[in-house]
Amino acid sequence: MTGYFFLIPVALALGAVALGAFMWSLQSGQYDDLAGAAERILFENGDRPDD
Repeated sequence: MTGYFFLIPVALALGAVALGAFMWSLQSGQYDDLAGAAERILFENGDRPDD
């Protein structure tokens, strides 16, 4: 039972850190251009198809 008194605050702290990292990534624009990153991986500069 005493282990819960240690594990619950540790789990809450890790959850808060993860939430903070996610909020930081949203604010810094990490998810702004999802399609562009996928296209850059598939096509290099000279390999783009003619549209």
